[in-house]
Amino acid sequence: MGTWQADCTAHLKRTFGGNSLWRNHLNANDNLDDQEPRLHLAVCIEPYLSYILEGKKTVESRFSSVKCSPFQKVQKDDLILLKRAAGPVVGLCRVDAVWFYELDPSTFQEIRQNFSRAICPDGPDFWTSRKHASFATLISISNVQRLPPFSVGKRDRRGWVTFPLSTSGKQPWPYAQNPL
Repeated sequence: MGTWQADCTAHLKRTFGGNSLWRNHLNANDNLDDQEPRLHLAVCIEPYLSYILEGKKTVESRFSSVKCSPFQKVQKDDLILLKRAAGPVVGLCRVDAVWFYELDPSTFQEIRQNFSRAICPDGPDFWTSRKHASFATLISISNVQRLPPFSVGKRDRRGWVTFPLSTSGKQPWPYAQNPL
């Protein structure tokens, strides 16, 4: 496990050490070896971040024109750190289920009809801005927890980063231990 992942996991274990649900899940991640990535950082904008933290939004959606994270990178029981755009990490949730789509007009309409309520689109522009996407990842989330804000040194424009929990020692960005 790399330095950033180890520091972040240690921070989460300190934060949730008394909570058996999170403690068991975080400890289970210690023994994953070469399995798929288990920790993700999702950069969220408002109002969607607040909707997730309030429990109103139960499906996170990511639409793209190319195959990029989280498409085929996230799985049931993974953990997602919720980062405010241009701000700190403020939440954590667990993945309950995932659906991956290669979009066509029919599939796009099916997603809109079946998932709108859980996705919480903020007006008609939400769907209009995504209608030309080629791929969609829908992630059912649960166990949403607010975290004391902490910063990460992420400076790129990616809205989703998937971290393999490996021993490679690579550090995607430095983890700041002090809350903002």
